[in-house]
Formats: sequence, structure tokens, C-alpha cells
Amino acid sequence: MRKAFVLLLLIFSLAIDAQTIRGVVVDEETGDSIPHPGLQYKKGKVVVSGGSDGSFSMPRLNDEYLTVSAVGYKTLQILIGPNTPARMRITLKPDTKRLKEVTVRGKKGKYSRKNNPAVELMKRVIAAKKRNDLENHDYYRYDKYQKLTLAVNDITPAEVEKEKGKNRQWLVNQIEFCPYNNKLILPLSVDETVTQHIYRKDPKKEKTIVLGQRATGVNDLIQTGEMLNTVLKDVFTDVDLYDDQIRLLQYPFTSPIGKDAIAFYRFYIVDTVYVDRDECYHLEFTPNNQQDFGFRGELWVLTDSTLHVKKCRLSLPRKSDVNFTDNLSVTQEFTKLPNGEWVLTTDDMYVEMSVVDFLTKAVLIRTTRMTDYAFDPIPDKAFKGKAKVKYDPSSRMRGDDFWADNRTVELTGSERGMGTFIDNLTKTKGFKYLLFGMKVLIENYVETGGKTHPSLVDIGPINTMVSTNFIDGMRTRLSAQTTANLNPHLFVSGYYARGWDSRKNYYKGQVTYSFNKKEYMPWEFPKRTLTFTSTYDVCSPSDKFMPTDKDNVFTSFKWTDVDKMMFYNRQELAFEYEQDWGFKTTVRLKTEENEACGKLYFTPLSLYDAEPPAIEHGKIRTTEASIELRYAPGETYVNTKQRRLKINYDPPVFTLSHTVGVKGVLGGDYNYNFTEASVYKRFWLNSWGKLDVTLKGGIQWNKVPFPLLIMPAANLSYIVEDETFNMINNMEFLNDRYASLDVSWDLNGKIFNRIPLIKKLKWREWLGVKVLWGTLTDKNNPTLAANAGDPLLMQFPEGSYVMDPHRPYIELIAGIHNIFKIFHVQFVHRLNYNGLPTAKKNGVRLMMRFTF
Repeated sequence: MRKAFVLLLLIFSLAIDAQTIRGVVVDEETGDSIPHPGLQYKKGKVVVSGGSDGSFSMPRLNDEYLTVSAVGYKTLQILIGPNTPARMRITLKPDTKRLKEVTVRGKKGKYSRKNNPAVELMKRVIAAKKRNDLENHDYYRYDKYQKLTLAVNDITPAEVEKEKGKNRQWLVNQIEFCPYNNKLILPLSVDETVTQHIYRKDPKKEKTIVLGQRATGVNDLIQTGEMLNTVLKDVFTDVDLYDDQIRLLQYPFTSPIGKDAIAFYRFYIVDTVYVDRDECYHLEFTPNNQQDFGFRGELWVLTDSTLHVKKCRLSLPRKSDVNFTDNLSVTQEFTKLPNGEWVLTTDDMYVEMSVVDFLTKAVLIRTTRMTDYAFDPIPDKAFKGKAKVKYDPSSRMRGDDFWADNRTVELTGSERGMGTFIDNLTKTKGFKYLLFGMKVLIENYVETGGKTHPSLVDIGPINTMVSTNFIDGMRTRLSAQTTANLNPHLFVSGYYARGWDSRKNYYKGQVTYSFNKKEYMPWEFPKRTLTFTSTYDVCSPSDKFMPTDKDNVFTSFKWTDVDKMMFYNRQELAFEYEQDWGFKTTVRLKTEENEACGKLYFTPLSLYDAEPPAIEHGKIRTTEASIELRYAPGETYVNTKQRRLKINYDPPVFTLSHTVGVKGVLGGDYNYNFTEASVYKRFWLNSWGKLDVTLKGGIQWNKVPFPLLIMPAANLSYIVEDETFNMINNMEFLNDRYASLDVSWDLNGKIFNRIPLIKKLKWREWLGVKVLWGTLTDKNNPTLAANAGDPLLMQFPEGSYVMDPHRPYIELIAGIHNIFKIFHVQFVHRLNYNGLPTAKKNGVRLMMRFTF
């Protein structure tokens, strides 16, 4: 009886608590409580005054606006709904009009680092970093829970009322109050991850083990929706305050306690305060130049001998030249362990974003908690394998019990109801047509399935259905590919194309077997596949340098006549194996017949010198085997339905390949050996932007006809393509030895931001240089008298030349990007070899480029 009474009392108290909202009102900038705040429902039904410590208790009135006010602060309105938490932390912004005279006027004076107590203190803090580094231990581990929520931001009361009028209560119920910015938001997706991080000092190794991963929301509506979370995690990655450079927004930001912080930031000591009973120095900092990619914020540093950071707040300066980011705030808190170590336990970030002013704004909330730090020895088997990230086989299949045990931050009401919200959204009138259009635009494919019957075959790419070329005139193409919904290991793709002027039919058929199970497409990382391809089509020899599909309608517009083409009939077997740690091996066996067409001729010198000349278009056939080794540690990708795209360009990339041609096998006409190597590296120059450098070299070892010589990576379209030459014509230079250098420097607005009128446009400078050095040995030079009548060598096509080995070809590039935040325009100048009949000295190239 007594137990029943207690249980009944508990249920009754919970019911009362559910109808009550409790919380505290604090200053947004300092985090201090605001004494005696006023709280009132908009219609005047209830008025409450908070306590001296900012605490309050209000009855819950759903669908009513709660007005929160205090002297010296801006008034705030909050819509109360079913998802409003029972306990709230409300932050108010100081009223800048009232406090205008209390601005940091002293900071506007001349700043000096000499004899500056704040600078001297920060020098000591930076020097103490090594003592506070957890890597001083032989071992350590910790568990991490992270939640990533994407939401529509800044929903107005009028918009809420409008949705109510349309009887969309399910949509109104999804709207909730965001305590990070005090605005109404509409959560669209939530991604949760539980990981364990382990470290060993000798031999040094660290690894992240993904124990659980779950995502729900609008990304479930498109098959490649996972790329949204992948991109967000790469752009808004974890912040390590104790690193010298903090990678955020795909840029390195100088840490306020990094080795370059004293030169980059201005520091000010505000006060000595207590934070959770620990005495701390309270400092503020801001970049020397507000336009540079740096933080402004606050540090609370312990006054004891450790000089460890107790708490920090990071944000972007208001004048910062960061795109799409209206507001960014990072809050980190460190906790003292029983052994005296200070460790990061809280890492929260919120980012308010907008592409353009007239579109809906978004907010990203990343909540991270680190727990269960330990320094005991870790078995060696836990570090087995070279991959830095290891996935538990059950990580994507965790049940509710797992998440209840490991979720250190509770889901909000809207996050819990995400599944119901998406169901209601898909039932909205006209939504399926809107979704279809978005998929075509984003994915470039049309699915043949639906929600209840996932697509087994996708039709596309859409942008290759109609294109043009010199041989075919107008060309139409129908393409399709199977998905993992049909078979997660076996994939079939291909196309049928028709050239309307040539009246020719073309095709491509491809069968891929993946040794590891795929989510949707066979090229998902890591790629471990065996692929057979059979193709008959027409192309320009330079098409092989295009990273996009050769039938892409946007690249079919050329800056020069592309009239030297060839039909190719190719059969290829390829084995690709990628390691989790970034090493890839590719082995190919290929036989191919090429028939010249248009203004291209494969004419041996023995026929060319005949009387009369027996000039025909001609054919060649090759059979070859190749192996390529590629190493790119830390490279990350997103998967699209057409290909996968690299999103992290910071890791270096090393490539080495060798190809052997065999005469007499499957009709092959030639013996040859071709070796090629390349290195790519990105260099960050702090506030001067970034430098991308690519160095390549190759050798054709044997005597071969010109189609097997090395032709430059020519880009004949108006669209900017990386690692190609903009002003070299198709097969303009033919070599059997080459080296190329491609350097591009994104200054990130360093100069334009200092020009009074131009800086308002937020344009950014882009400089580049492309260099090609090449030589043709005598054995492969058909213009030499000694090679006249040679049956192996062929006459060079019209417009092809021999380079001077002492005079490299050079292109100079001056560009502007971030035009309207998305356009990139380059002016390209060809520095030499301008006396050649086909040379064009100057050109303009463009592309769409999204950068922060």
C-alpha cells in the first residue's frame, strides 16, 4: 500500500512538472545569471518575476508566446509548444543602444605587445601546452558522444501562425526553441555518433572506433543523402584548442593558444574570476585584422601552475570574410580528473548559415561530450590495422537500449519525433513532385522506385542525354545503372547513344562485382571491385583528361574546333582495391582498337612517303596491362550517383603507375612501356590563403607511333578543370618525356579586403601558373630525315608540334572567385609558343565554386 502511494505521488508530481517550465535567464556574453528577469505571456495571462539568481518557474501554455525581459537587455519572445523542454536556459543579449558608452573604447587605442601583461600571460600559457598534453601518457582512452542537428533557422511568429491557419499542426509541433540563439527553429535532420578514442605512445598510434551511428531526417529522402552529413562533419569538424592550427570550415584557423597566436591576435586581461570554484584569468582576444580567418572570443585560464584552459568561447569577428556563415560560436569546457589531469569534456558549436538573403536560413548545432577518460594499458590488438577509423560491425544496427545507455545529451522533442515529421512531410500535397525535381537537380539521376519499393535501377546522368561533337553533330544518349537495392555486390551499368549526323550507334556495358557490401553504388569507399567494360564510341584524344563525363552538355562547348577524333572499341578488365588507410592498388588489362576520323589520320611514314601518298584515316590496335599505386592518407569523399567526390584536399596524394603494351596478344600491334608519377600537396599560408601544388612526370620508353606518345592534359572547354592546361590545343605537343607543374594560389581576399570599395564585394584573388616541359627523342621524331619511310612511326596530325626541350610551355592565370559567393572567373594568358598557327594567346574560363 505504501509503495503504491509513493508511486501514485511520483506520477502526480511528474504530471504537475510537465505543466510547468522552470529555468534560468543568463547574459549571452558572460553567461552570468540576470537577477529578477520579467516573464510574461504575450496575451497577458501570466506575469512572473524571476529570482535574484535569474531562476524562474512558469506554467506551460502551449501555442503561446513567452516574453522575457530585463533592464539593459533586449526583449525576447519564445513560442511555447509540446516540444519545449521543461527546464530551459534562456540567454538575453545586452541592449547595445543603452550600453553604447560602455564599449571597449580602450581597445581602440594603440595596441602594444611590449610590456603587455596579457601577452606575457599568454606566452606562459602557450609554453605550458606540452606539460598539459595527454600524449605525455603511455596510453589514454575516452568515449565520445556527438549529436549533429540541422534545422531551418529564425522562424518568425507570423510563419507559425500561417502554418496553423493551413492546419499543419504536425509542422508547428516540430518547431522548437533553440537555447543557443534564442530563436525558433525547425529541425530537419539529426545524426548521432558514439565513438571510443584510444592512444598508445610507443609505438605511437591512435585510433577511433565507431561503436554506434544513426541518422534520421530529410537526408533519408534521397539515396545520396548521407553526403549531407559527411560534408557537414568535414566542414564543422571537432575543434582542438590545443592544436596550433584549428581546421574549421575547411580552413586552418590560428588557435588562440597556438604557437603563432601572439603575432596573430590581440589579447586583453578582463578580470580574475571564479569558474565552478576554480580561480581563473579571464581574457578576451581578437585578430589583428578583422577580415582574416581567425577567432574572437574569451579564455578562462587557471591561475595555478598548470595554466590550463578551464573554459573558452570562440566566435567569428563580425567583419570576417567567411561565406554563408552569419554567426558561429564554439564553447568548450575542461574538467579536472581525480589524477589531476585537465581534459576536454564539453565541446558545443552552433552555426547560423544563409546562402543568399532571400532564401531560408539554416542552423547547425553540434553537441559533443567526452567521458570515461582512462590511462590504463590498452591491448595491442586494439590498434591492429592501419586505418585510423575502425567501424564496429554493429555500429549502424544499434537498438534503442544502446542509445539510452550511451547518449550523454538527451534528444529534444523535435529530434525524437523526426521519423513522424518526415512521414507527415512526405504525405504533403505536391511534395513527391518537389522531391522528384530536387533529386534530378542534386543527383542528376531519375529513380525508378519509391519509398515502399527502393529504386533498383536509376536512369541517368541527365546532363548527358543531349550533347554535340564534330562527328555526330547532335548526339542523344540513354544511360542507366543498377543499385545495391537489387544486389549489394553485383552492379550493371551502361548506355546507348546515337549520332544523328554520323548515323552511328554507340554503346557501353559494364559489370562490376564488389567484394565488400555496398550501401548504394560500387565506388563507395573503400572500393574493392572487379569490373569488366565493353565500349564502342567516338571521342577526342584529349577527352581522357576530363574528370567529368565526355558527353556532359556543359563541357561540349569548346573554345577551339575539336575536329580530330577517333572511334574506339575497348574491352577492359580492372581490379581496384582500396585500404582503409588511404592506399589503393589498381590493375588493368585492356585491348582496344582505334580508328581515326574527322581530321585525324593514322598514316605510317612508309605510306605517307609513297607515290602517290596513300593517306587513309587508318587504325591501330593495342593490348596492354597496367598497375597503379596511389597513396592519399586521410582523404575523405562524398558519394554521388555519378561518381564520388573528394571533399578534403589537405592530405598529400602520391601516384605511381606503369603500363606495358604487348604485341601479338589479342591483336596488339606494338610493344611499349610507359611510366608516370605524380605528387600533390596543399600548403596553408595562414592569412595569405592556400597553395595547391601538383608535380607530374612520365616517360614513354619505346619507339611508338604518335597515338601512343604523351600528349598534354588539354582542357578544351570553357569550364575550369583542375590539373589541365587551359590554352593548349588537342595534341598540340607530342613528347616521350615530360614533366609538368601546376601551382594555384588562393589568396582568400588578402589584398581585396584592404581596398575600400572592392572589399564590400567580398571577392577573392586567385593566381596560378602551369608549366609543361617536354622532349621528343630522335627515335620517335617523324620529322627527322633519318626516320623517313619508317613503317612504325606515323606522320604527326596537322597542328601537332615538337617542343623545344630548353623552353617549357607556360600559362599564367589571374582569377577572381567568390563572385556572388559562387562564381569563379579566370583570365588565362599563354606566355610562349604563340607563334604557332593554332595558338590562342588569351582566354577566359569559369566555373561554380562554393567555398567558405
